[in-house]
Amino acid sequence: MTVPTTRRQALIATAGFLAAPALILPRDAAAQGAAPATDPENTLFMELKDGRVTIQLQPELAPRHVERIKTLTRRNFYDNTPFHRVIEGFMAQGGDPTGTGTGGSPLPDLAAEFSPPSRARFLRGTCGMARSQAPNSANSQFFIMFAPGSFLDGQYTIWGRVVSGMDAVDKIKRGVGQSGQVPNPPDRIRTMRVAADVR
Repeated sequence: MTVPTTRRQALIATAGFLAAPALILPRDAAAQGAAPATDPENTLFMELKDGRVTIQLQPELAPRHVERIKTLTRRNFYDNTPFHRVIEGFMAQGGDPTGTGTGGSPLPDLAAEFSPPSRARFLRGTCGMARSQAPNSANSQFFIMFAPGSFLDGQYTIWGRVVSGMDAVDKIKRGVGQSGQVPNPPDRIRTMRVAADVR
């Protein structure tokens, strides 16, 4: 059955999927409100206190950042790391084992892989790489958008999108004040795995 575009968009929004310009859901998946078919090597399972979050990696946008996320995931780097900055209506940031917002992995920082807004935008469910003021300073920290943030377009690297489990992301404990710093105690990533490695 062919679903009109407006109905398809409504179904995608209702299901909590991100309809990023660079990725188009198959018509049957969109119509049924199901997660799109995924490549296990480019899919992450993030376990949170409120359930599993499935993230579709986007190597076509940021191959080096996707490889970094997979490398650290396969080293169990993200397991038990806190969401140290969580701002209502904006995003949840994690990936720093120190929980201070200043930590990272022992690997070198990455050169930026910013996408032009015509190719990919920061919408609800977008996964972006955190960095300092220096564009080429991304390392291990990342964030998941609660809501669209067009002011980030072309300024931060997009490496994935949530395709299911946004309800669990929405329940991540918010931080203190407008800066969203360090919820007390913070929610944590229980485990993060590449789907291809899950038996």
